[in-house]
Amino acid sequence: MKISADWLTDPRAQQITASLASQGHQALFVGGCVRNALLRKPVADIDIATSATPQQVIAAAETANLKAIPTGIDHGTITVVADDLAIEITTFRRDVATDGRRATVAFATSVEEDARRRDFTMNALYAQPDGTLLDPLKGLPDLNKRIVRFIEDPATRILEDALRILRFFRFHAWYGNPDRGLDPEGFAACADLAYLTDNLSSERVTGELLKLLSAPDPGPAVAAMAQAGLLTRLMPGADATALPVLVYHEQATQTGPHALRRLACLGGETAHLRLSRKDQGRLTTLRARLSDPADPGMEAYRHGTDIARDAELIRSAYIGMPPGPDTFDRIDRAGAQAFPVRAADLPDLEGPDLGRMLKQLETDWILSDFTLSKAELLAQV
Repeated sequence: MKISADWLTDPRAQQITASLASQGHQALFVGGCVRNALLRKPVADIDIATSATPQQVIAAAETANLKAIPTGIDHGTITVVADDLAIEITTFRRDVATDGRRATVAFATSVEEDARRRDFTMNALYAQPDGTLLDPLKGLPDLNKRIVRFIEDPATRILEDALRILRFFRFHAWYGNPDRGLDPEGFAACADLAYLTDNLSSERVTGELLKLLSAPDPGPAVAAMAQAGLLTRLMPGADATALPVLVYHEQATQTGPHALRRLACLGGETAHLRLSRKDQGRLTTLRARLSDPADPGMEAYRHGTDIARDAELIRSAYIGMPPGPDTFDRIDRAGAQAFPVRAADLPDLEGPDLGRMLKQLETDWILSDFTLSKAELLAQV
């Protein structure tokens, strides 16, 4: 069986694999690029597994006139850069020891050893430079059935890296079959070992959670996280009940997925998460609108159409009713408005009196559904 993809035939990708092969090394595409090519989904990153040591990878890159950056040389990873394409090349590895957060690795000599240290069977798929598929652990049947299954013993894989608990739910959201449900053995191991996520860094947890919530429909996976006791461990007080309704309303209104909208819908504490300043600001503003609701048009004018739309969708999910038929039109119209009166239009007022009058006129203008003209507003002064 062979795969076909644009990234596979990219001259730069072929150039580095040919250079490695010319020096007697095995070079195989692996992981997400192979998995997504089989699923006909977009590929974001290209990874190569090789029998070459990091120094041999650097030498092969130099032979091919490509730039080699030792981004993770302690773990056997070299990033080869050509123009705007970056390819991570990692020496075949096997885990020697792990504390659940970091692994001590040793270089391996075979694809089978390298495959056994990966997380899920669907990620242990390899492809030769000509596209020929290699499936050392028989992961293709799982991929075809959309089963996210740990390689060999789930608990062993989790003990190697506790982040795999979150990845299990995230991968189900993106690649699993929602009608089939989660793999029972994997789910049981994640539930039993959920406490291990307490030792993970906030950055790693936040990254996985936002990726999960960005899936087209994360509802079943998040519900499973709640059932496993994981959701409230990460976000005390969170409730997944309204999330499926939110997703339904998103789809009905042709609103694209947004992780922060869905995070706000879950509620709960986010002190254990590490959001960017921009994301934290958006989440704080959105949650404030949910606790202090106003007219959608006023919210759009005050806080922007995105916040107003998100707040309306979440409120609709909470009450189980879709937004009104003209709600989004009102939000879009209100968000595009500009208050026509300026301080210079009120030369007889200054200081607090000026501020109070501007605020009053603006409130009257909003309550008129933005229909009062500048002249009509000034006539009230």
